[in-house]
Amino acid sequence: HEVKAKNLILKNWANKYVTAGHEILSESREFERGVTASINASVQPILENYIYDLQQRLRNNGYKKELLVMNGNGGTVSSKIVSKEAAKTVMSGPASGVIAATYVSKLSKVKNIITYDMGGTSTDVSLVVNNKPAVSSETEIEYSMPVHVPMVDVRTIGAGGGSIAKINEAGLLEVGPESSGSDPGPICYGNGGKNPTISDANFLLGRLNPESLNIKENIKIKEDTKSILENEISKKLKLNNYQSAEAILKIANNKMANAIRMVSISVGEDPREFNLFSFGGAGPMHACELARELDIPKVFIPARPGLTNALGCLVADLRQDFTQTLNISLEETNIKNLHSILEKFKSDGVSLIKKQKVEIEKFYIEFSLDMQFLGQTHIIKIPLKDAKPSKNFINKEFENIYFKRFKVKLEKILPIIVNINVSVIGKRKELDLKKLINFTKSEKISYRKVYFNGKWHRTPIYLRENLFPKFKQNGPAIIEQLDTTIVIHPKDNFFVDEFGNIIIEIYND
Repeated sequence: HEVKAKNLILKNWANKYVTAGHEILSESREFERGVTASINASVQPILENYIYDLQQRLRNNGYKKELLVMNGNGGTVSSKIVSKEAAKTVMSGPASGVIAATYVSKLSKVKNIITYDMGGTSTDVSLVVNNKPAVSSETEIEYSMPVHVPMVDVRTIGAGGGSIAKINEAGLLEVGPESSGSDPGPICYGNGGKNPTISDANFLLGRLNPESLNIKENIKIKEDTKSILENEISKKLKLNNYQSAEAILKIANNKMANAIRMVSISVGEDPREFNLFSFGGAGPMHACELARELDIPKVFIPARPGLTNALGCLVADLRQDFTQTLNISLEETNIKNLHSILEKFKSDGVSLIKKQKVEIEKFYIEFSLDMQFLGQTHIIKIPLKDAKPSKNFINKEFENIYFKRFKVKLEKILPIIVNINVSVIGKRKELDLKKLINFTKSEKISYRKVYFNGKWHRTPIYLRENLFPKFKQNGPAIIEQLDTTIVIHPKDNFFVDEFGNIIIEIYND
């Protein structure tokens, strides 16, 4: 019916921006397919015009190679075909950060990480198990609109450096989701901000360098930050400014910790068995306290935390995803038909990637099934080892994964295969991470007072480029670089690995 409808539309109103739902989402549930198709159709002309303009500018400046565009599934695709499936670019920015974190941690021989990307307005968290990011096809955007295309499973909350702290009607301290934005921004930026934010709390506690924020007016800015925080927060809570600033950070950290629990504990994973991979401009300022809250033993800070999302675009592989609804019980499934669908998707994906003018070292194929028990609504993804699984293997894998997630066995209820999924990944050349930091030979250390746990500490301030591999030190410490500030708390230890990443070992009583 969709094919007939599309042909009628094109016959009577010829244009290149007509989307049929099955072309983007070849699975059941008409509402989800309809919303996904609508979003694709609305984004398509905008994306196509943007990409065309970018391609022209690149050509005019001498760029002759293939332009790749990031998709929300964590893979890249040629700019020549990206606008046909524009909905698949949704959430590509946060996904890019997860891909970079996965890449860096894999080279550093770290398998399990929780990615934690805190910027100016929001925080994104995701789970990576055995160097594989979690991918979901059941994402909702604003107004609870479902976009059912494969995306890296990233959870977002309104907690960033610019998140506003306020006293609510019940007299309680709240942080976010409202943000001061970039204009005027936090008070400590000196651009006329009038609302206390997370950044202002960090500034008053000595964690941000006043000179790097505003060299000429830092004295006035400090006084403005103090007076506004006192009037808006401290007096109402009957605390001094430093206690209020710590309270703001504690509430923000709790919100971020809850987001991490959502991507880990809610799917049967224990955060204590993971490393916290922290990036974004603000993430490394909060990572130690966040890890302590969750009993995570180590924090991993990459060489360029503020540029990690951009790094993801450089290291992401080419990727094509395919889905088809089966919606039949495992018992009634024609296993040979299942095998043929898996093989066809594999062949189609390899063919599509080969047509793109990008050097590929090798192909990886990921096969999976979306399954549920009869009568259930939500589905669980079941990975397959190859394109020819037996019914017995499928049944055992489903039971094992279901039990891990819910700690329940439903042996007398029929398992249903809802969707067949295949992801074809074209592996690109590796990037040398050692090029990300230019180390300089200097042992210069400055000091300033920084507030931790109700006390001021004389804290060494290091420049990131001065910390060579194998450097070790105990906290407290502040490490400054152009794209972020790293805050290491008292009793935490840190060292630099061979790639320039900083590993922080968290102290817990």
